[in-house]
Amino acid sequence: MRIEDLRPTKGSVHRRKRVGRGYGSGRGGHASGRGTKGQNSRSGGGTRLGYEGGQTPVWMRFPKRGFNNYGRIDYMCVNVDTLEERFPAKSKVTIERLQELRIIKGRTSKLKVLGRGELTKPLTVYAHRFTQAAQKKIEEAGGKVKVV
Repeated sequence: MRIEDLRPTKGSVHRRKRVGRGYGSGRGGHASGRGTKGQNSRSGGGTRLGYEGGQTPVWMRFPKRGFNNYGRIDYMCVNVDTLEERFPAKSKVTIERLQELRIIKGRTSKLKVLGRGELTKPLTVYAHRFTQAAQKKIEEAGGKVKVV
């Protein structure tokens, strides 16, 4: 058997009905299966999505809540103890490297280093923000803090 030999089961495929092509076509002279008169009988007729026949729609009946702060900056946070266990001594820690190692997931624009845990090896950490505790721990371990 070859792909060009495949055919649909007999009787499963129907021809499209061409309505509104005159009385002789057998498929509607003037109404073409749309009923008589009314909104849905016209071309371009019908209602929009969510229309409830003139009743106040559900999206207008309920109050709005909250807002989206477009000025908000989201930081991906990484703790010092994570850097301790995942990076060898004297290595560079960047957003790209953290994404490669799947420590931070998703698209992120900014990175913040937090101070949980201990750090014993020197690392050069590139981030947008550091907590005071994190900065102190990195520098005490002989590493460098670089603000991007």
